Formats: sequence, structure tokens, C-alpha cells
Amino acid sequence: MKENTKFVITLLAVLAAETIWSYACAYDMQVWWTEFSSVLALLLLFGLTYKKFQFSKTAYFILFAWCVLQIIGACYTFERVPLNDFTHLFGAGRNNYDRIAHFTIGVSSFVVSEFLWRKKIIPSLKWAALFGIIFIMALANFWELVEWIYAEIDGGQAGLAFLGSQGDIWDAQKDMLMDTLGAILGSGLFYIQFKKS
Repeated sequence: MKENTKFVITLLAVLAAETIWSYACAYDMQVWWTEFSSVLALLLLFGLTYKKFQFSKTAYFILFAWCVLQIIGACYTFERVPLNDFTHLFGAGRNNYDRIAHFTIGVSSFVVSEFLWRKKIIPSLKWAALFGIIFIMALANFWELVEWIYAEIDGGQAGLAFLGSQGDIWDAQKDMLMDTLGAILGSGLFYIQFKKS
């Protein structure tokens, strides 16, 4: 447990440093707070429950990876993250940084599956893995609705930046696809890791 705590503290230290940088260099403070709020909520949730339930290092690293991407997106706004040269190598007509972030949050199906299986809520490894995918698909659907509602209420540039569609009429569907593909990978990793244990 002590080794796990050291690992988590190291990840939190990196996130703290990144958050300071992101806040100091933020392109739009309204967008920064909107995007960072999900990171803050996640950290509070896992921080407040840490003594009662500790996840594997793999689970914490997956969450860490998503937080890193989200904090970078909060700094620049997702459509302005300097990734264009990379995405253009693959013939993309838009900045696909948000697709990478959606895929990464999808991989967190690992975390959902691990919790359900270790708490014996779902005692079958296969069913826990499947439920992790289903949970992420439902979360992806919910998040796309949140983006749409926020953009409608805001009605300005911050709302459009949060929506992040960049003129792609199929943005929501593609984001949900990336979430789902990430979830399949995450649940597959969960199944492999815990089948061995």
C-alpha cells in the first residue's frame, strides 16, 4: 500500500505542476475553468475515497493520462492544442486532439471494471469487463449532451470551444466512437491483468 501511495503522490505532483502551467498560460479562463472542473471533480472523488478503496497502479495511471490531456486541452482549448502538424500527417482536416482525449477517457473502463470486480458487485471477470464498456458508452452519450447544452446556454465563443466540433457535423458520433474503442481496449487490459491474478 505504501508503494501505491508513493506512486499516486508522484502522479499528483506532476498534475499539480501541470495545472499551475495550464492556468498561467490559459487561452480563455472561462474555457479553462469549464474544462478543468471535470479534472477537479475526478481528483476530489478519488481523493476522498482513497482510504476506503485503492485502485491498481494501472487504473491510477489511466486516470492520470486522461487528466494530463484534459489539463492541456483546458490551457489551449481542445481545438487550439498545437498538434496540427501531427494530425496533418494522417490527412486530418481538423485538430484531432479531442479524439485522443476521448479515446483515453474510454480506456478508463478499466477503472470501472476493476471497481465492480474487486468489490464483488459483478463477480464475473467477463461481465465486469463488459459492464465497463457499457458504462463508458453511456457516459460518452451523457457528455455529448452536456457539451451541447453548455454550448446552447453560453451562446458564445466559450460554448463553441467547449463543444469543440470544429465544423464537423459528425463530431459527437465520432467522439462517442473513440470513447467506445478506448473502452474496449481498457476492458481488455482489465481482463488480461486480473485474469492473471
